[in-house]
Amino acid sequence: MSNLTERYHETISRIAAAERATGRAPGAVTLVAVTKTWPAGVVLDAYAAGMRHFGENRPEELAEKRAAVEAVLGPDSGITWHLIGPLQSRKASLAAAHADIFHALDRLKIARRLSAQLAELGRTLPVLLEVNVSGEASKSGFPADRWETDAAQQAALREAAATIAALPRIQLQGLMTMAPWDAPAGEIQAVFRRTHALADWLQAAVPHLALPWLSMGMTDDFELAIAAGATHVRVGRAIFGSRT
Repeated sequence: MSNLTERYHETISRIAAAERATGRAPGAVTLVAVTKTWPAGVVLDAYAAGMRHFGENRPEELAEKRAAVEAVLGPDSGITWHLIGPLQSRKASLAAAHADIFHALDRLKIARRLSAQLAELGRTLPVLLEVNVSGEASKSGFPADRWETDAAQQAALREAAATIAALPRIQLQGLMTMAPWDAPAGEIQAVFRRTHALADWLQAAVPHLALPWLSMGMTDDFELAIAAGATHVRVGRAIFGSRT
């Protein structure tokens, strides 16, 4: 527990330093502690250390873990549960019922399914559009590797944002992306900066659209993401250590 608390405070200090270094306001960045594959007991320890935002990759794991944590802390603990992994259509009901924020919306089909499920539940879900700015085939997201110059990509992104923003019970709040693995810092930051620029472009291209959130950066690159404008960073290993 003491090591967890120390790693958490070290991560918070690094975030604050990155905010200061780039002129961001203190507290501008939300730390999402990624607890995927860790048991509910670890979430409870993290909560005791001060963490309030938790990220899960799979909706079924999020649902089980949320229930276990709320059995101890109650439903009004102040925790925000982030679903940060891609979603399959058949699991949309789990996301609609248990996620507080969904970072990885990558298909219109999923958006429509979520909207219908949310309407049945009477819930509203803030979402982020996942965009693949790096162009890597291994990454999910709406294609955006040539968004600045490719008219077809621009049209598809504009249509996706406009369609999703108009769906009932869904609140489109921003964009999410992932940088390349083991790439030079300049290449990683270019992906983050281009994602920020894409958010600005979409806000101008789609009437009445506001995209204040940028979910970018993980353990190895969150400081680069903060410098490029990230509002949410998804950090696991720096806080919880490596999984064995």
